[in-house]
Amino acid sequence: MIERRPADRLGRFQNGWLNARYHFSFANWYDPSRMGWGALRVWNDDEIAPKSGFGPHPHADMEIITYVRRGAISHQDSLGHRGRTAAGDVQVMSAGSGITHAEVNVEDETTTLFQIWIEPDQRGGAPAWGARTFPKAERSEGFQVLASGRPGDHFDEALPIRADARVLGAALPPGGTTAYALEPGRHAYLVLARGEAEVNGLKLGPRDGAAIRDEAKIRLTALTETEVVLVDSR
Repeated sequence: MIERRPADRLGRFQNGWLNARYHFSFANWYDPSRMGWGALRVWNDDEIAPKSGFGPHPHADMEIITYVRRGAISHQDSLGHRGRTAAGDVQVMSAGSGITHAEVNVEDETTTLFQIWIEPDQRGGAPAWGARTFPKAERSEGFQVLASGRPGDHFDEALPIRADARVLGAALPPGGTTAYALEPGRHAYLVLARGEAEVNGLKLGPRDGAAIRDEAKIRLTALTETEVVLVDSR
């Protein structure tokens, strides 16, 4: 089963500095049929204006993954962590028992990013933060694990999260193909960061999403230069 979620039918929010699209219910946008997909709870597609961003605010009991597509985002939190995550990089914050953080675009250009929230396997625990660079060249032949909490994944190569889930990325040239095996009972959610592609024969456009389950294999063919992010969760 694959359900296309067109970008122009997502939830929307816009103010003076933020232009956001919501794949799942978030903030003041509510759709009872879109409360999550497996352990995936939030997937926001954010455009953040220069010299603006999210001021200090708290979180608890959530794995929050930020995938930067253009520009950069600067992080600061109550544990003393500071970092700048640029396009092609990923950051993970395990909110655990509680953390306060700010995410600000201090650049002179608009930042675009995906903000992905995954429910942890257990509540509580010490909060944590980390970031890593993932060059697109390493994703040109197929999916690369960017963040994971699944047994057997190599955490010297991927950022750790506290959930039975994986976040993967691929950046394919026109005509490039890749595939991902989906275990029985798992949920996959896929979004095109840019480009056009076919997923098991279903055509997706830029920033479209696809909710997937009961498919033994996800086969992706890039119709143009394509960048894609996939979450596999319980």
